[in-house]
Order: sequence, then C-alpha cells, then structure tokens
Amino acid sequence: SAHGVMLYCADTGDTLYEKNADEKMLIASTTKIMTAIVVIENCRLDERVEILPEYCGIEGSSMYLAPGQSYTVRELLLGMMLVSGNDAATALAYHTAGSIEDFADMMNGKAKALGLVNTAYKNPHGLDELGHFSTARDLTVLAAYCMQNEDFASVVSTKSCTVNELTYVNHNKLLWNCEGCIGVKT
Repeated sequence: SAHGVMLYCADTGDTLYEKNADEKMLIASTTKIMTAIVVIENCRLDERVEILPEYCGIEGSSMYLAPGQSYTVRELLLGMMLVSGNDAATALAYHTAGSIEDFADMMNGKAKALGLVNTAYKNPHGLDELGHFSTARDLTVLAAYCMQNEDFASVVSTKSCTVNELTYVNHNKLLWNCEGCIGVKT
C-alpha cells in the first residue's frame, strides 16, 4: 500500500522490486537514518550531552528529555531510533554541529557524498518542512550504506533498552514479526 517502494538486495546490488522509487516525498522519521549516521561518523558514542531547554518539548515523538539531564551520544541515538525521539534528534544535532541549520548542512553534504540526488534535509527529526524530502531509492542507498557501520547496525537492531531508568521499546515491529530483520527505521 506504500506510495513509494524499493526492495533491494544489499549483498548483490540487485533491485528486486520498485514502485515510484524516484518520486520525491516527505520522509518523516526516516530522516533519523541520516541523522544517526552523521552523528556516529562525527562523534564518539561515549561523549556526554547536557540537555538544554531548546532540545526539549519538540513536537511529535519523544524520549522525554528534560533540561539539566545528561546522556551519552549512544543513549540519545537509542532514544532517537527506538522511540523516534524528536527531542533526541535535536539534542544530537546541536551537540554535533551547534545548530539545526549547520547540522542540516552536514546531512546534505553526506547525501551528496553518497550520491543521493533526490534528497534534501532541513532538520534532524523529519517534521515536515518545505525543502525536506527524499525518495525510496535514495533511502534504500542510505540504509544500505548505514548498515555497514557496526555502531549504526547495533542501535537499529536493538529491540529494547533502559536509559536513566526509562525503558524504550523499538517501534519497528518488523524486528519481532519478520524473521531475520535487523533494522532500520519505520
């Protein structure tokens, strides 16, 4: 029922099925795939991130950050990828680049380096914004690239975890319902 689809075998490079694979669309929380890899490639997972007020209260999904708390980059990645925390995405963007705009520039630079010609980012969380889009084909290329990174693969395959006494359960039900599924983001 999806409007745009691409089924790709990363082992062989074969496209098995596609439908509207090059149509530019809103990408919602799949934005966080790029956010995660940019963070992983530019930060140490054990770096501490102090939560500031501007990271909290972001519209949509949340890992419930509060000002004054401190998390590792890895813990924020888990909150971002398992429960789609827009607050975690914001905190990671500020930590990595100093601002949402500078982080979006990093995301767009990575997209260009990967040859994602029908992709543009304006934010780290995927809330709808003019000029923020991708395609099924570009997301497929991005996901295949990201899954080669052990830290990324470890985060997106995590079914549940406890961080600061809160338990987060991965929203990606394919991890439970599809044998052999190891990620990435719904």
